Amino acid sequence: MSAFDIGKIDDVIHGRLRLGVMAYLADAEVADFTELKNALEVTQGNLSVQLRKLEEAGYIRIEKTFLNRKPLTRARLTPAGRKAFKDYLDVIAKLVGESR
Repeated sequence: MSAFDIGKIDDVIHGRLRLGVMAYLADAEVADFTELKNALEVTQGNLSVQLRKLEEAGYIRIEKTFLNRKPLTRARLTPAGRKAFKDYLDVIAKLVGESR
């Protein structure tokens, strides 16, 4: 295997749940909190913490509104998040390709 730089793996995305959120949003464009919680089979608290980490990194945008007087939290990828996810996939693909 050539000199692969493991430091190129984005630690913000690399966590299992954060990776799941990024992959889901890359396909869905936007998802509400309950949709993500159910799709990823996680608790509200855990999802909330991981969404905050992605938001702090600038990878997702959280929108909080109300629908029929009930809070509605939606998440979507930012342009920076979309690029970071693409870059992450490229790095992982290179790692997997080199290990074959």
